[in-house]
Amino acid sequence: MRIVDRIASRVLGLPPATTRYTVERGLRVPVRDGVELVADRYVPTGRVLGTLLVRGPYGRAFPFSFFFATAFAARGYQVVLQSVRGTYGSGDEFQPMFREVDDGADTVAWLRDQPWFTGTFGTVGLSYLGFTQWAMLADPPPELVASVVLVGPHDFSRATWGTGAFTVNDFLGWSDMVAHQEDPGRLRGMLRQLTAARRLGPALDALPLGDAGERLLAGRGRWYRDWVAHPDRTDPWWAPVQLDRALTRAQVPVLLIGGWQDLFLEQTLDQYRRLRDAGADVALTVGPWTHVETLSKGGGQITRESLDWLGEHLAGTAAGSAPGSADGTGPRRRRAPVHVHVTGAGQWRDLPDWPPATADRTLFLADDGRLADTPAGPGTPAVTFRADPAVPTPSIGGRLLDNRSGGYRDDTALAARDDVAGWLSDPLPADLEVLGSPVVELTHGTDVPHVDVAVRLSQVDARGRSRNVSDGYVRLAPGEEGTTPDGGVVRLELDPVAHLFPAGSRLRLVVAGSSHPHWARNTGTGEPPETAVRTVVSSRTVTVADGASRLVLPVG
Repeated sequence: MRIVDRIASRVLGLPPATTRYTVERGLRVPVRDGVELVADRYVPTGRVLGTLLVRGPYGRAFPFSFFFATAFAARGYQVVLQSVRGTYGSGDEFQPMFREVDDGADTVAWLRDQPWFTGTFGTVGLSYLGFTQWAMLADPPPELVASVVLVGPHDFSRATWGTGAFTVNDFLGWSDMVAHQEDPGRLRGMLRQLTAARRLGPALDALPLGDAGERLLAGRGRWYRDWVAHPDRTDPWWAPVQLDRALTRAQVPVLLIGGWQDLFLEQTLDQYRRLRDAGADVALTVGPWTHVETLSKGGGQITRESLDWLGEHLAGTAAGSAPGSADGTGPRRRRAPVHVHVTGAGQWRDLPDWPPATADRTLFLADDGRLADTPAGPGTPAVTFRADPAVPTPSIGGRLLDNRSGGYRDDTALAARDDVAGWLSDPLPADLEVLGSPVVELTHGTDVPHVDVAVRLSQVDARGRSRNVSDGYVRLAPGEEGTTPDGGVVRLELDPVAHLFPAGSRLRLVVAGSSHPHWARNTGTGEPPETAVRTVVSSRTVTVADGASRLVLPVG
């Protein structure tokens, strides 16, 4: 394992290890209902700088053991790596995220009673391992002094139903993966992952949504049916996984790390804003990554930043001395609260805040397919398209959990479809830098009141090749603006970006009635998504006369 550590550390550009460590495996942690959770303890043989608590469902082996245990143990931190309830030897049945507040609190109570506990601790981890941190911060224990949350949601109902449409690709795929992650045979597991797209495809395309998922899961992952059956985020059923209170109660220093193509991006940015407004010491790093790429492509940078953050806010406190060292190998203080990668420019930038100060630039949708600086005149005919839920507009790239289909992709084919409406700007005379959330105000009409609206902003190069930049999606219900033939204004806040459109490139805006399987299609009938089978075709209009529909860009 030490050889693997050295090789991985060299590849990731981590600072040199400072100590050897030992591993005490199979610690039993009792919680309030009598269940025992299993943990491994990594113990530096040299000076211990502080204690880290890491809780997650994905086991205690590589790669999680490296990124969240050995990388820190080899640099002086004692790490407790725990499997959450119902996973990898921990008792009871796994019900994702529903018991993490209580189990986290009970684990901390156990930790403070251990003779080897250093008196304070920090937390680190990504995704689900980030949610378990918010679960602890929902009622912060006094011993918790620093956290590093990587692409971790604080509200799982928002992740699944935040647009009003279920994120079926992400969470059926995740459920299938987790339901089989402890199956025997490493080779068999690898083959399952390699064939995931082929196996998932029929389930993603089938209706009804609930039955299709159950057929794929074949008696496993019983939580999936519950998620699909509760589309209303105000339903009390979701309360255990809605941890907004953590964002007002957390007063410890928190480093947030996200990706522009991560499915939890909007939650990461919301966490930053709300922690900042509550007076917490919070910092933000956002890279050009999908969820999975946070470790695969961003692993070196995020581990270095995590070590620096914990060195300043945990090791300095625990050791009773200021962080850093004369030889430059110790933790470094951040130069600025916000550190983001500007896509298109291919550069990192330090900022005092997010979003930074910008000015609005408005482009208007015209009837001839142009994104123009001036609005179309009165009487300009509306743009029309049809949306058929039986043959939904496909997802191409974007903020998907599946790294093989998500992220930045060539989406040139999207604008050529007959079930979308598209607009293209003139070539830009100069670079255009967008910092923040583009907004689309769409005067939208439909002859079917139950519809979805999908919007994509892309960059088109001189050869006509298009690449996604930012997406927006919303499910409309009868009575809302934009759900009648006469139309109304639908306002979509697109994904936040830090992106440079270079001179000579064009902006493309595409509007559709679905983006499947990123989001489960709207059948158009108003029936419950779990059981709906019948689909209804809708005819849509986008009014453009007198600047009725526009794209507003926050320009730096």
